[in-house]
Amino acid sequence: MTVAVTRATGKLGALVIRELLHTTDPGSIVAVVRDPAKAGDLTARGIRVRQAAYSNPQALRDAFDGVDALLFVSSSEAGQRVEQHRNVMDAAAGVGRVVHTSAPRATTSTLVLAPDHKFTEEYLTASDVPFTILRNNWYTENYLGQIETVRQTGTLVAAAGEGRVASASRADFAAAAAVVLTQAGHEGRVYELGGDHAWDFTELAAALSEIIDAPVGYRPVDAPTLVEILQQAGLDAGTAAFVAQLDDDIAHGALAEVTGELSKLIGRPTTPLLDGLRNAAG
Repeated sequence: MTVAVTRATGKLGALVIRELLHTTDPGSIVAVVRDPAKAGDLTARGIRVRQAAYSNPQALRDAFDGVDALLFVSSSEAGQRVEQHRNVMDAAAGVGRVVHTSAPRATTSTLVLAPDHKFTEEYLTASDVPFTILRNNWYTENYLGQIETVRQTGTLVAAAGEGRVASASRADFAAAAAVVLTQAGHEGRVYELGGDHAWDFTELAAALSEIIDAPVGYRPVDAPTLVEILQQAGLDAGTAAFVAQLDDDIAHGALAEVTGELSKLIGRPTTPLLDGLRNAAG
C-alpha cells in the first residue's frame, strides 16, 4: 500500500512521516512537498518525494498518482484555503482514501476557523472518494509564543475568560493520523480529536510559570481590549482582531470538548499541557 502525506516538511506532516516510518517501508511513503530542497532527509531515507503546491492542480494530480491512502493536511494560508482545498480534493479523485485534518465540530461550530473547514468537509463527503476526517483540536504548541511574553511581563493576557481548551501535542495528532492511514476500519469516520483534559488559562499560566521558573498571572480582558494591547505590541489590526476572536471563541466553549477519541486511537494518554510545552520549547 502506498501512503502519501501532503505538506510533508511542515510541522505536522513531518511528525506523521516519522510515525509512519515505525511501521511502513520508506519506499511505500510519498512525501508531497512544495519545496523539494527542504526534503533532502526524506529522500535520504528512501521516501519518494513529489513536488506539488496546493495552487497547482496538475502537479497535485501527478503527486497523487498510484496513492492508496492520502493524508491531506489543511492549508495554513488564510484567504486561499477554500480554493486550495478544492484543488487538492479534485486532484485526489483517483486516490483509494483521503484522510483530512479539519477543525472541531467544523460543520456546526462558530469557531472563526470553521467556515473553510466546513466547506472542505462538505465537498469531500459529497465526492466519490472514500474518506476519514480528523477534526483536530488546538495544538499545545500554539502557545509557545507566550513563553517569551510572560518571561518579560509575568502576565498572560487573553480574552478567553474562563474558557477551556482540550489541546494535545502535534505528536499526539500525528500518531493518530498514522494509525488511521495504515489501519483498516476508519473509512467514513469523523473523529473529534483532542486532549484528555480541557485546561483553562489559569492552568496555562501555571504551566508557563513552571517553564520560566517565575510567577505568571492570568489577566482576562475583553476582546476589544486585547486587540488594543496586541496592536500596541506591534501586530497589525487584522491579525490582532483574529487572535481576539479566537480567544472569544474559546471563552464560549469552541475548543472545550473532551471526547477521548484521540487517546483511544493512539493507545495511550494524550500529552499533558506542561509536558507538551516543555517538549516543544526544548
